[in-house]
Amino acid sequence: MLRFEEAQAKLFAHVPRLPAERVPLDGAAGRVLAEAVTADRDFPAFDHSAMDGYAVAARDFAGSGPWTLPVVGESRAGGTPPPLAPASMCRIFTGAALPAGADAVIMQEDVERDGDGGAAGRARVAKAPRPGDFVRRRGDDLAAGACAIATGTRLRAAHLGLAAAADRAWLIVAARPRVTVIGTGDELRDPGTPPRPGSIAESNSIALRAMAERAGASCVIAPFVRDDRDATARAFDGALATSDLVVSIGGVSVGDHDVVREALDQAGVELDFWRVAMKPGKPLAVGRRGRTVVLGLPGNPASAMVTFALFGVPLLRAMQGDADPFPVPTRARSAVAIDRQPGRTEFVRAVVRSDPSGPTVTPLKNQASGALTAMADANALLVLAADVAHVDAGADVEVHRLEDLGA
Repeated sequence: MLRFEEAQAKLFAHVPRLPAERVPLDGAAGRVLAEAVTADRDFPAFDHSAMDGYAVAARDFAGSGPWTLPVVGESRAGGTPPPLAPASMCRIFTGAALPAGADAVIMQEDVERDGDGGAAGRARVAKAPRPGDFVRRRGDDLAAGACAIATGTRLRAAHLGLAAAADRAWLIVAARPRVTVIGTGDELRDPGTPPRPGSIAESNSIALRAMAERAGASCVIAPFVRDDRDATARAFDGALATSDLVVSIGGVSVGDHDVVREALDQAGVELDFWRVAMKPGKPLAVGRRGRTVVLGLPGNPASAMVTFALFGVPLLRAMQGDADPFPVPTRARSAVAIDRQPGRTEFVRAVVRSDPSGPTVTPLKNQASGALTAMADANALLVLAADVAHVDAGADVEVHRLEDLGA
């Protein structure tokens, strides 16, 4: 049985990378950039005003004030202003180009005007400006040729805005991983269908599809497969031909009716490893056929979601070339003392709350691997290393936010 860290390292030693594709900017949210966006010009492209006010030359405010200067002309966004007249002020608006000869902007709140305040007349200033005041210089954000968005970035709203500002209508991103989820078990039925003795409404595939899609994949749920080796092998064979990742749920342990490992072998899948020293989720199987990866997850809901969050979601991110496929753990104080049997890395469903002294984490009472309610109530996983038997109340512990795990 592999240690958790060994299993992760083994899975991620050989991650198949997906091809790139060109998508319109308005369809790129959440995708992973496969080709860096570089600035083909300075950004901003010209010196402009950060405020509504008056463009001036700071040298015209020598000595002691106040100063009174004529207002000559105006500069508004989208136009090209005339050069600044000597010893004058030019009315200017936010985003408008700075007139040649000007090197500062005085906010309109700091100026007293005569007349109607238009683009003529005179204005009085009590405090001398400094060169650069309220001016956004050409190239302040990006110089021409600089990298605006790096390869491997998962595109958020701000990235799309930056790409648009860099005049990009299209982006090169990684293709979406194709995922097929196969639920196994004689007991399964679709939610909302009439119950039969011993049946359960299948819930895992719905949860895993949501997690896969949040990780950037396109996901289909295959029809349920009964506990029959040949039928399961045929289901695997069909899914393997059209998927980058095949996820099976249940039937991967050592029970008399657990046929998944035999079916994987029959479908030509080479098993990398089976069983991981983690809780929940020990009977995890990982294999490959060609470039397609197979994750055989345990059937209990908490086990399925936790193992997919820790193996499946980072794998999907890595397939897309995501620069940060693994979640970044945070720290919190344990609200209670914890005693447990060491031996496996444990991921305890828990609730993290913030208070003035910092975040605290409280384990939920029901840690049964079949307790879907605990997964729904939790917002984090508290991580206990394999050799830890006791945690004091108030001790600093590692946590993974479920939001960061795609769950």
